Order: sequence, then C-alpha cells, then structure tokens
Amino acid sequence: MAWLFIANLGLWLAVYAPIQILLPRQAELLDKANKTFVFGVVTGVGAFVAMVAVPLIGFLSDRTTSRFGRRHPWTLSGSIVAAAGLGVLANAQSVLVMTLGWCMVQAGISSMLAALTAAVPDRVPVEQRATVGGQFGISQMLGTVLGAVVVTTLVTALPAGYLACAVIVLVGALFFVVRTPDTQLIVKPVRPTFWISPREHPDFTWAWLGHFMLNVGNAFGTLYLYFFLSDEVHHPSPDQGLLELMVLYGVALTAGAVLFGARSDRSGRRKPYVYGASVVMAFAALLLVVSPTWPVALVASPLLGIGFGTYLAVAIALLTQVLPAASDRAKDLGVINVANALPQVIAPLLTTVILANLGGYRGLFAASALATALAAVLMSRVRSVV
Repeated sequence: MAWLFIANLGLWLAVYAPIQILLPRQAELLDKANKTFVFGVVTGVGAFVAMVAVPLIGFLSDRTTSRFGRRHPWTLSGSIVAAAGLGVLANAQSVLVMTLGWCMVQAGISSMLAALTAAVPDRVPVEQRATVGGQFGISQMLGTVLGAVVVTTLVTALPAGYLACAVIVLVGALFFVVRTPDTQLIVKPVRPTFWISPREHPDFTWAWLGHFMLNVGNAFGTLYLYFFLSDEVHHPSPDQGLLELMVLYGVALTAGAVLFGARSDRSGRRKPYVYGASVVMAFAALLLVVSPTWPVALVASPLLGIGFGTYLAVAIALLTQVLPAASDRAKDLGVINVANALPQVIAPLLTTVILANLGGYRGLFAASALATALAAVLMSRVRSVV
C-alpha cells in the first residue's frame, strides 16, 4: 500500500500541476485574449481522451495474460506515455501541439489509473477499503499541493516544470512495479462487453450518477481557480495565492480522509459520510457565491478539502462494493472513472457559458453547490450499501 500511495502521488502530481498552473500559464502565453477558451479546449479534449481510455484499458487489463502480470504492464507503459506527453508540452509553441501533448498525458495517466484503481478490489478486503480510499485521497491532495510547490517554487520555468512532472510520474510507477507483486492471469474471463445494464445493476447506476454529479460540482469549483484569483479576486500573485489555497485544502483533505475513512470502516456505513461530505462541499461553494473574495476563499478552501477528503475515502469503498463482476473489476472501475473524466469534458464548455451569461464566478460557484447537493440525492438511491 505504501508503494501504491507513491505511484498515485506521482500520477496526481502529473495531472494537477499542469491543470492548476502550467496549462493556464501556457494558454495565456499562446493567446492572452482567449486564454480561458484555449484552456477549456485543451483540457476538454484531453478529458475526452481519458473518458474513452480508462474503461478501454481497464477492459484490456482484465484480460492481460502477460508473464509480467495483469496490471503492472499498463501502469509502467502508461507512465512512459504520460512522461512523453509532458515532454511535448514542454516544447509546445501552438495550441494544436499543446492539445496533442495533453492528450498523450491523459492517455498515459488513464492507463495508470485503470491499473492502480483495480488494485484496491484486487487486494484490499471490504472492511479496509475506506481507509485505503483515504490514502488515495491523500495522495491526490499531496499531488495537487506538491505539484503546485514544484512548479511555482522549485522549478519556475514552464518547460522545466513539465519535465519535472515527467520524471516524478515515471519514478513513482517504476518503484510500484518493481516493489510489488502482480497476479498473472492464466485464462481470459468471458463477458467481453462494456455495457452494464441499469435494470440488472441499479445500484451501480445510481452510484455512477452520484459520483458523476459530485465531480461536476468539484470541476466547477476548482478548474478555473487560477483565473478566478487573477480576474475576479485580482490577487497580486495568482500562483502564490493558488498555492496557499492548495495547502489549506490539502491539510483539511488529509484530516477528512484519515478521520472519516477509518470511522466508515469501523462502522461499516458509507452513505452518511457521503451525505455529510456533499453538504460541506456545497456550503463551501455557497460561501463564494455570497462573497467571491480572497478572505472568503481562505475559509472555503479547507471546507472544500475536508468534504472532498471524506468523500474520496468513502467513495472508493462504496463504488467497489457495487461492481457487477469480480472478473471485470478494472473495466467496471474504468466505467466509473468515466464519471471522473466526463465532467472535465463538459465543465469547461458549461463554465464558458456560465461566466459569460449566468452571473460570472458567482454563477459558477452556485452551479458547483447545486451539482454537489444533487450528488447526495442520487447516492441515496443505492440500496445494497448502507
């Protein structure tokens, strides 16, 4: 689990350092007048690639009979593709090349994500999964915060920032593959289909929809933070401001993931923690609706962190408990991960409309609160998990 934590840390750093800082900077350098549109196009196309790649690679991982194992080949090859994409971004001089590089990163990260996520139901008992989910949440948070530190403090040049992310994602994957065993699949499982019937598996469907809506709300609340600090708050240093918010967010996320993940495992209950997390996250967004200012952002950030940390810990457990078949874990988790990626496709498009026509950043944070609250309503329809 320690090596899984490190591999996930490298994965999330390679995602969030570009999304939060490097890609917005690059969009501004390439086309300052249309920076939000460029950023939305690049992240949206990349998220579409991830949406397609995660279930596909999960499907292939479930059926891989390599002598090197079932999951490890996809973890390592994914890290290589992601690192190559970060190298392309480091030298991108046009929006087209920038988009191509980010698509490569998302394809590689998708391969890693499909394999690493499947390790949880492969190896972790149900009664420990929220604790492990908390570790996933902490690795995601640390990836976000450390990524911001790396590219704003340690390596400030844009190309060097991308290359630093490339090295980190490669090293994390390599250590995990070398230091952990992987089951070798002898016979490929049957049931080669991506379709999961909502009628046959209603709990899976409701959990997917709830997870999707919570990620929509989170995307509305976090994807445009750099531009929010720059254009709405008029922070004198958006890079530094974002780093401060990420530190507060990260500390609170860690507390939520550790504390409530362990409590969920001890009680065996999942949904009450999902409800509580949704309420806290919606409240944090509403604070920014009332007052989209720097002091309020300092309050909203840790609230969002503790809510999202609690959700991430418990969601891993809940979602793995509604999977239709053990033989298709990686594929089915890949379908669930579409609920992570699809919001990254539609959120930039919707955000552009909201910012221009529906109240600016106040409207955006109101949409975040609404989507997050709706997630709790959808999750309440899951019957097989308490």
